Amino acid sequence: MEFDAVLLLSFGGPEGPEQVRPFLENVTRGRNVPPERLDDVAEHYLHFGGVSPINGINRALIAELQQQQELPVYFGNRNWAPFVEDTVAAMRDNGIRRAATFTTSAWSGYSSCTQYVEDIARARAAAGSGAPELVKLRTYFDHPLFIEMFAEAVTAAATTVPPDARLVFTAHSIPIGADQRCGPNLYSRQVAYAARLVATAAGYAEHDLVWQSRSGPPQVPWLEPDVGDHLSALAGAGTEAVIVCPIGFVADHIEVVWDLDHELRLQADELGIALARAGTPNADPRFARLAIDLIDELRDGREPARMAGPGPVPGCLGSVDGAPCRPPHCAAG
Repeated sequence: MEFDAVLLLSFGGPEGPEQVRPFLENVTRGRNVPPERLDDVAEHYLHFGGVSPINGINRALIAELQQQQELPVYFGNRNWAPFVEDTVAAMRDNGIRRAATFTTSAWSGYSSCTQYVEDIARARAAAGSGAPELVKLRTYFDHPLFIEMFAEAVTAAATTVPPDARLVFTAHSIPIGADQRCGPNLYSRQVAYAARLVATAAGYAEHDLVWQSRSGPPQVPWLEPDVGDHLSALAGAGTEAVIVCPIGFVADHIEVVWDLDHELRLQADELGIALARAGTPNADPRFARLAIDLIDELRDGREPARMAGPGPVPGCLGSVDGAPCRPPHCAAG
């Protein structure tokens, strides 16, 4: 399969205080989120001048992609400028016929995978006649470079805390019902699988997996335990140091720099726990190499590069609302 462009497809984020509330309204449209909840989350962004880290990180990643291969790289977002609809229209006008689409999410599941497939379909429909074919690259939670980057980040974080620090992996919580949409516990099983791979690669025989950044009504069950609750439990059990690895995030999203670097660190200080936060891939040159490797798998017909782990790989085997999880324009996961 040949490509004449690459599309980096991401979530999006505000780049100024005046953009914060419209951005959050885009993210939560149709979800009946109370206005006061949006006000609370807006304060997280305003703490950083109303600028999300994600667009700047993605632009740096695009520069790496452009440096490491020859195809033009386009940038589109789901929730904020540059919107994917505008980007795909520009690709059409530039004569792009087929683009490899790399998403900034390593996982299967609705919001982390299927919703990007929906973004692709919506953008192509908006572009109309002549819209390029957009081939979504596979999930990469077990790619050797993904595991390598996080394992090195854990090792680096470990140098800043006592040697008996507890290793804790965290990822964005989702409703338990949503974790069933693409197969039984698919997202949470993939996160657990990757966490085991990273822990082993970093030399840890034990680790914990927790969840963070939940929202929504309290009567709706979400994946637990919460990272803050778990930190309190560890403190109660006598743990004096913790390494937190945000394995669910490929970049320093606001949920990382606020929820972990700010709120969790304040909690750790109050509990008297030494806390080290492992880094995320961000614009590491190896992250660009990972994306290029996924493209080359399709171009060359190679078997996917996967890190061997315990048991079968938790792949995307289910369906979403009666439709297959792997439509024709989505590479096999």
